[in-house]
Amino acid sequence: MKVLVATEKPFAPVAIQGISDVVKQNGDELALLEKYTEKQQLLDAVKDADALIVRSDIVDAEVLAAAAQLKIVVRAGAGYDNIDLKAASEKGIVVMNTPGQNSNAVAELVFGLLLFAVRSQFNGKTGTELKGKTIGLMAFGAVAQNVARIATGFGMEVVAYSPTNHPEKISKAGFRVAKTAEELFEQCDIVSLHIPANAQTKESINYALLSRMKKGAILVNTARKEVINEADLKKVLEEREDLKYYSDLKVSDHEGFVGTFGMRYFAPPKKMGAQTSEANINAGIAAARQIEAFLKTGDTTFQVNK
Repeated sequence: MKVLVATEKPFAPVAIQGISDVVKQNGDELALLEKYTEKQQLLDAVKDADALIVRSDIVDAEVLAAAAQLKIVVRAGAGYDNIDLKAASEKGIVVMNTPGQNSNAVAELVFGLLLFAVRSQFNGKTGTELKGKTIGLMAFGAVAQNVARIATGFGMEVVAYSPTNHPEKISKAGFRVAKTAEELFEQCDIVSLHIPANAQTKESINYALLSRMKKGAILVNTARKEVINEADLKKVLEEREDLKYYSDLKVSDHEGFVGTFGMRYFAPPKKMGAQTSEANINAGIAAARQIEAFLKTGDTTFQVNK
C-alpha cells in the first residue's frame, strides 16, 4: 500500500521520520509531496495513493476523483472542513481527523492571546490580571478541556456550554454549566470559542450573542473564522468600545478592523493554533497510526464522514 503525505506546509523533519517509521514497520510505502505550488502536482501525486495524509491542504471532489486507489484520507489536526466529505463518501473513501493531538498547543495560544490583550499588547501601560476572571468555553471538546485546565492554574472561574447537549461532561470535570449560549455570553469576562464550522455553527456568533457580553469582555476565537458573523462583530465593536476581539484567524477586512479598532482587535499574520513542534509531531504520527490501523484491521474509530 502507498501512503502519500501531501503538505503545502511540510511537517517537521522529526514528524516525517516518525510517520515513515510507522508506515514502513507495517510494510507499506511512503511518498512525500511537500511545498507544492500547483494543484496539478497534488492531482498527479494522488493517482496511485492508497492513503493520504494532509494538514490544511484542500482535498476537494477533483482531488478525490483523481485518486483511483484511495481508501482513506486523514487530516492531521482536529478541523476537517478542507476535505469534501460528501464526495469522499460517494467514492467510499474514509475520512478521519486526529482529535486531541493539537489541543494543548491551541489551548496555550488562547492564553497567549489573552495575556497580550489584558496587558495592553505589552506597550508599557497598566493592564489587568486573569486571576479572578470568569472564562466561558463555547463547547467542551479536547481544546476547551485543556483551556479549562490552564485557566484553573491562573485562578480563573470556568463556565462551559455544550452546544451538543452533553452538559454532564462539564459538570463531571468540576466546572459550572451554562444552560444556553446566551447565558455564557452574559456571565463571562472572557468567552473562548471551540466550535467547528458546520451548517449549524457558521455565523452563529452574531449580534444577538455578542451584544450580551459583559462590560470590558474579551472574545477569543481559536476555532474557525466562519463561525463569526463579521458584519455583526463589526457593529458590536463600533457600538461597544469596551469590547475586544482577539483571534487566531484574520477577519476578511483585517486592515479595516486594525485601523478602526486598534488594540481592541488582534490576529496574527497566519493561523498559529497548532504551530508547535509537539503538535506537529503528535498529529502527523497519529495520522500514520490511524491509517495503518485502518489498512490492516479496518479500524474506523476516528472516521468523520459516517
